[in-house]
Amino acid sequence: MNRTKGDEEEYWNSSKFKAFTFDDEDDELSQLKESKRAVNSLRDFVDDDDDDDLERVSWTGEPVGSRTRPGSFQSLSDALSDTPAKSYAPELGRPKGEYRDYSNDWSPSDTVRRLRKGKVLIFLKRTLSKEILFRELEVRQIALRHLIHFLKEIGDQKMLLDLFRFLDRTEELALSHYREHLNIQDPDKRKEFLKTCIGLPFSAEDSAHIQDHYTLLERQIIIEANDRHLESAGQTEIFRKHPRKASILNMPLVTTLFYSCFYHYTEAEGTFSSPVNLKKTFKIPDKQYVLTALAARAKLRAWNDVDALFTTKNWLGYTKKRAPIGFHRVVEILHKNNAPVQILQEYVNLVEDVDTKLNLATKFKCHDVVIDSCRDLKDRQQLLAYRSKVDKGSAEEEKIDALLSSSQIRWKN
Repeated sequence: MNRTKGDEEEYWNSSKFKAFTFDDEDDELSQLKESKRAVNSLRDFVDDDDDDDLERVSWTGEPVGSRTRPGSFQSLSDALSDTPAKSYAPELGRPKGEYRDYSNDWSPSDTVRRLRKGKVLIFLKRTLSKEILFRELEVRQIALRHLIHFLKEIGDQKMLLDLFRFLDRTEELALSHYREHLNIQDPDKRKEFLKTCIGLPFSAEDSAHIQDHYTLLERQIIIEANDRHLESAGQTEIFRKHPRKASILNMPLVTTLFYSCFYHYTEAEGTFSSPVNLKKTFKIPDKQYVLTALAARAKLRAWNDVDALFTTKNWLGYTKKRAPIGFHRVVEILHKNNAPVQILQEYVNLVEDVDTKLNLATKFKCHDVVIDSCRDLKDRQQLLAYRSKVDKGSAEEEKIDALLSSSQIRWKN
């Protein structure tokens, strides 16, 4: 990567890390600030997002779920992704000869003054051999963190790998090697590269993530080739009615599951594109699977599939509706996908909490549910107020009038 002097000046003007001064007499305030900066830098590698609104997943052709939940292998790739805005480090613009004896005399007074002015890491990177630079930084942990951060920002993978080898930081070395897959555009070459990462010295958890990443891409390549053929042949109804907007290659796991639920929902478990196969292969939790499948089938208005998704049968053959995500969320998702009022009312009635049920029914104009809830609550005033929200002369108005005039109900107000 070629960087101009102007590009490099921008790094030091915009970077959140100050240049290290190699001053061993830092006061307590400086140390405190440094500690806070070090803690803040961890945010690039930690995902505290607890939002689980997976029903937002949609097939738009763009990667979905850039921030994923703990347990999803996508989190590793996210942790290694580039920062939103790269900054490039500056060249100091001083001749190398000025520091040609630097390794022999580490801190002459004029050198210290220059170092305190900042930009030291780039200068040292350009003037010292790697061996000398790495050896000196190894005993200066703050400066070492600066250099690692800087190398990640400018994308100098080669020097970063050399540094981790020198420090014998094998897991970070493996992670940096894995990160190189981001620069490989060809899916087959990326898959083969990921295969070389499987045996690297990752933690047990990350090793599983790497294996899953490889397996997912391998499967996406197969699905993509098959679906491209089906789409071009024009003989498959789902592809004719809903042409694909983009390739499935390199998409996150949740997006791949949504795609599978959208285009391949009824396929046998033995096929790579089957949603059930994906669920079992990648150990997708029931809650995440149901949310994604619901979003896909509701988008297609496949209401029978939605019904089957929540219908369970016990050993006596009796059926029952069950929703691991809660029926209140099912109602919200169905409404977002313009489900008919009859469908909405069925699922609103399955909400156990009476107040929640009444609020949802009122919000989505499920009149029968509101009327029945007011009757069950014996809330005459609320029923009377709701009468003004239904159409004049409608069946709902007649039903309300019949309840209000009934002597069988002991109203509480």
